[in-house]
Amino acid sequence: MAIPRIVLFGATGFTGRLTAEALVARGARPLLAGRDQTRLTALADALGGGLPIAVADVCRPESVRRIVAPGDVLISTVGPFVRWGEAAIAAATEAGAVYFDTTGEPTFVKRIFQRHGPAAAARGAALVTAFGYDYVPGNLAAALALRKAGPGAARVDVGYFVEGGTARRASAGTRASALGMVLEPMYGFREGRIVPEHGRTRKFLVDGRVRHGLSIGASEHFTLPPAHHGLREVNVYLGWLGGLTRVAGVLAKATPVIAALPGVRRATEALADRVLRTGGGGAPAGAGMSSSVVAEAYDAGGRRLAVVHLTGGDPYEFTAGVLAWAATTALAEGVRGTGALGPVDAFGLDALTRGCAEVGMTVKG
Repeated sequence: MAIPRIVLFGATGFTGRLTAEALVARGARPLLAGRDQTRLTALADALGGGLPIAVADVCRPESVRRIVAPGDVLISTVGPFVRWGEAAIAAATEAGAVYFDTTGEPTFVKRIFQRHGPAAAARGAALVTAFGYDYVPGNLAAALALRKAGPGAARVDVGYFVEGGTARRASAGTRASALGMVLEPMYGFREGRIVPEHGRTRKFLVDGRVRHGLSIGASEHFTLPPAHHGLREVNVYLGWLGGLTRVAGVLAKATPVIAALPGVRRATEALADRVLRTGGGGAPAGAGMSSSVVAEAYDAGGRRLAVVHLTGGDPYEFTAGVLAWAATTALAEGVRGTGALGPVDAFGLDALTRGCAEVGMTVKG
């Protein structure tokens, strides 16, 4: 039988290339996979030569299935995931492999847990979605806060914040995914169940500053409640828009109406395709770029029980680093379970804390 390996699908994209570099830095020799053999060869050469390559395309799902075998660890960075993520999921599930992706798209995350998880479990596959800055540190911070809070915790709020050059750093893939998310239904977790949500905002106090966040669907809504049975509410907020957050919240409330207008979705997809074709973004990380993730746990009466604050650097560098850590760990030791898993489910809280710290995301204070 073939020796299990790490397969990096989408290796020549912005996030894929960063992840390839991080894997090689950890001593791994991943199979680099993507649509363009010339670009794959150039990447393999740039990484020192000798790395295996394979041509695979989501438009030909059988080509993706051919590169994944039982025991493999598959990393997919091919987005927007709602449109192009199914081929990698099917390949990992069929092979009984361990799967990671870099999606931040709420609809795709929901699809993994509600649709694909049971099929993966039946085949012995593990699907660990949204394994990057979206949404590993929020899962970690929330789990740490809930451990500190104890059994009285009934609600947890998570906020993500980035400082310094976010717009220039955003890759074409990130911007295309963001366009795809504009018209997708958001969700939260309240009263013990997943519920629709549009435009909720709140304030966080981060390093003495008031920061505004806009609610978003995330993996935390699916991963935290099963592990903390008293948890009745999970809220996740992105705080990247600063003072425009409230305006964005108002616009988000109108999303269902806008999405129902004829031709709007098609126009949004066309714009996303144009963003991908023209490229741009992905500027080098600036020295001042930093990230913060805050989790606050509350009891049923709204009394705050615990706060955990994680700090790190560039979100893209974190994503690449934590993927490389996770893939090499999973290849060597496996993950803890099958089906759709959260980051803590897959590795355990203490191991995940150490892994994130290795790549620069640490608990403050």
